Amino acid sequence: MAHVKSGGATRQHAQRAGKRLGVKIYGGQAIKTGQIVVRQRGAQFHAGVNTELGRDFTLFALAEGVVKFRKLNGVNYVDVISQ
Repeated sequence: MAHVKSGGATRQHAQRAGKRLGVKIYGGQAIKTGQIVVRQRGAQFHAGVNTELGRDFTLFALAEGVVKFRKLNGVNYVDVISQ
């Protein structure tokens, strides 16, 4: 009779902490220079006006203002509109 031995193998892996990715400041909210707008893996959101893309794909503000999300030709952009 055949035996299935690999059923519980995935439960033995170590649990890892979440990386706290995602949008940190949403559209319409105020932001200061240097604050992080989005933490991401890969470029789901692209840098727009007054934003910059960091080494780890983090988007951060280059100026003080209000965050605005927009979509152009299927690409998501994040802008910081100065006031």
